Amino acid sequence: MIVAVKNYFSLIKFSHTIFALPFALIGFTLSIKDDLSKFNLLLLVYVVLCMVFARSAAMGFNRYIDRKFDAMNPRTKTREVPAGVISANAALAFVIITSLLFVATTWLINPICFYLSPIALLVVLGYSYTKRFTALCHIVLGIGLALAPIGSYLAVTGEFAWLPLLFSFTVLFWVSGFDIIYALQDEEFDVSQNLKSIPGYLGKKNALRLSELLHVLSAAIVIFAGYYAQFGMIYWAGVIVFCSLLIYQHSIVKPTDLSRVNLAFGTTNGIASVIFACFTIADILLK
Repeated sequence: MIVAVKNYFSLIKFSHTIFALPFALIGFTLSIKDDLSKFNLLLLVYVVLCMVFARSAAMGFNRYIDRKFDAMNPRTKTREVPAGVISANAALAFVIITSLLFVATTWLINPICFYLSPIALLVVLGYSYTKRFTALCHIVLGIGLALAPIGSYLAVTGEFAWLPLLFSFTVLFWVSGFDIIYALQDEEFDVSQNLKSIPGYLGKKNALRLSELLHVLSAAIVIFAGYYAQFGMIYWAGVIVFCSLLIYQHSIVKPTDLSRVNLAFGTTNGIASVIFACFTIADILLK
């Protein structure tokens, strides 16, 4: 049983939940900043569960849809589905169950989250198809994770607001940029299989330049958000760390040297997300 659970955690790369979840917590905190009595632990649990279920469904679907390509790609052939650790039918069943759990959890939150849940699923599941017809697949992934801040804000308030939307755009450009870095590893394979990606379309060097531009936009938005919301010094310390880690990941990945892509993609961005969220939430609560 423990081994089976571990296999499913590996299937969906559960540790990568760390990318968007901290931003969901920022959105949640923004929703209660004017009245801390609005804090509802059960609602926070529902928000976290929505994040986990939606991302699990998305990753599971990606592994199910891409299983034939994964089996042909030397880098991915040891993944659970092509390796036979988890069957394709079991992966699909996992996707259906987690999708239903996501929708059910949004129903427990409020009507607007429930009504928007099919759209959210369409985005996060639809991403897996985009690589077949557009190199902008990285942007679609960014949109999927960008739903976290505004989604958690909606969970509490039932309303849209500019500040959580700014953080959603931060996530959009940040995720799109680092996904391009991750995709550098598969440039040749993608081209050989007629799969679309920015590295396959632009080449490694130009793809890295575009990734840098997206990360500049992400940094610009967190800076603008700081001025827009008149955040304090704690927030700005988080901005410095976040932007520094964006710069760092581009300093260790070169078109001719992809040996540290996983460090740039996973470790660096995970740290950036957690630290930025901690500083932002602290600034909000202590204001």
